[in-house]
Amino acid sequence: MKAISLALGTAALAALSLCPVSRAAAASGPTPGEVQHWGAYFGDSITGDGDSHGWPTGVSFPDPAPVVQVGTSNAAQYALLGDGTVWAWGQGTNGELGDGTDLNSFTSPVQVQFPPGVQISFLATDAMPYDTALAVDTTGNAWGWGLNQHGELCLGNTTAYTQPVQLPLADVTTLAGASGHAVYDSGGILFSCGSNFNGVLGDGARASSTTAVPVTGLDGQDVTAVVSSFSNAGALLSSGAFYDWGYNADGQLGDGQRGPGTSSHVPVQVMLPDPAPVTQVAEGGSAVTNGQTLVMLADGTLYAWGSDTHAQLGDGRTTPQDAPVQIFPPAGVSYVALASGGSTSYGLTAGGAVYAWGLGHNGQLGTGSKLTAKAPVQVPASPASLISSTANDVVVS
Repeated sequence: MKAISLALGTAALAALSLCPVSRAAAASGPTPGEVQHWGAYFGDSITGDGDSHGWPTGVSFPDPAPVVQVGTSNAAQYALLGDGTVWAWGQGTNGELGDGTDLNSFTSPVQVQFPPGVQISFLATDAMPYDTALAVDTTGNAWGWGLNQHGELCLGNTTAYTQPVQLPLADVTTLAGASGHAVYDSGGILFSCGSNFNGVLGDGARASSTTAVPVTGLDGQDVTAVVSSFSNAGALLSSGAFYDWGYNADGQLGDGQRGPGTSSHVPVQVMLPDPAPVTQVAEGGSAVTNGQTLVMLADGTLYAWGSDTHAQLGDGRTTPQDAPVQIFPPAGVSYVALASGGSTSYGLTAGGAVYAWGLGHNGQLGTGSKLTAKAPVQVPASPASLISSTANDVVVS
C-alpha cells in the first residue's frame, strides 16, 4: 500500500511537556495544531510496508475533538483526542492498531476499540514496546494491545491482542516500554514485565517475567516519569534525580563505565555535572548498536550520554559517551522539549520549531535527506508542542 499525503485539518493540542505524560496528562489547555509524521515503520517484515516519508506528512481524523497527545511504537503511531478516544495508523499485522483487525492503515487513522465507557487519559510516549501499545484510562487502569511477544503486558502470557485488554495494574501514573519489556508506576510502586535482556526489568534478577515484578533499589521514592528503549529503562524522580538500568555496551547507564560486564540489573543514579534537577528525559535506541539518553535540567542545560555512532547525542562527535556531556542547540535556539528514536534525536522550541540530528537513512530527519546530521537541522514541519519518536519514526502535533 502506498501512502499519500492528507490535507491537514485543524485540531487543538495540549501544550504539554515532552517528558512522558503522566499525572498532568491533560492539565494544560488546548492550542491550535495539527498532526504530522515522518520516517518509516518496521516490524512486519513485509517489503513495502515501511510507509517511508522523508518530509512531514499530515494526518487527519474523522473525529473533530482536539488532539491532546501523540505516541509511537516502531510499527504504528497514536493520537489521544480530547474526548478520550485513541486513533492509530501504520502497520497492523500484530494487532497494534487496536481496531480488532490485523490490517495496515497508513493513510486513514482507525479508532482503537476500547470497551464502551472507557475513556483514555494518557498514552505511553517514550515509548511503546515492539508492535505493542499502552494507554491508561481516566480511572488509572492500564490497557495494552498488540504483539505482547515477551509478556510485556504483564498478563502472564505471550498472547497477541487485536483490541485493548485491561492489564492487572491500577492507579498507574506513568508507563513506558520498548522492545519486549515495559515499566509501570502502579500505586506508587514501579513494576516491570517482559524480557529481561541485560537486566532491563530492573528487579535485580536475570529471569524474564510475563507478570509484574517490582523494580528494586528506588526505596519508595516518588517517580514522576519513566522512559524506555531497546534494552534500557529509566525513572525520573520528583527530586530531579534520574536512575537508569539495563544495557551498557556504549555507556547507556551514564555511570562512567561501558562494555562487557557493566550492564546493571538494578537502577543506578546518573550523576550530572550540574546540580540543577532533571526536569525532562528522552531515551532512544532500537538495537544493540545504539541507545542514548538526553536530559534537560531546570536551568535549561542539556546533557546526553550513550551511543553516538550516528551523532545522535548532539555533541558534534560520533564517539560513545559513558558519562553525561553537555550539548547545545543552534545559536539563538532554546529547546523546551526533547525526544529520541533509534539513532536520531529531536528538540522542540517554545515557538514550535522542530530540530533533528543523527541518523537519517529512513527519513528520520524530516528534511528529505538520508545523510547523517552531526548538527541539528530544522525540520520543515508545522509548529508543534508535542512529539514522540521510536526507532525510525516520529510524530508531532
